[in-house]
Amino acid sequence: MKSVLHLNLRRKYFAQIAGNAKHMETRELKPYWKKRLEGRHYDVIKFRNGYAKNAPEMLVEFRDLTKRRRNYEIQLGRILKIKRWKH
Repeated sequence: MKSVLHLNLRRKYFAQIAGNAKHMETRELKPYWKKRLEGRHYDVIKFRNGYAKNAPEMLVEFRDLTKRRRNYEIQLGRILKIKRWKH
């Protein structure tokens, strides 16, 4: 079974990733993200645009995680699946 990182995104950023215009997602270097990201291995990222039960979802390959300045940078791979997304 694949290891999945679950992340919520605003519509603007979800659309950029879905349109292959954004290839990296960032999160602040804070204890919450350190616990979720450092020392863990993920195969895929499940992005959701909102919290509704029928919110758009996208499954994307997890390539790499790096720390730069005050952020974690998550390198995104190819989009594996998109559900309930209307451009």
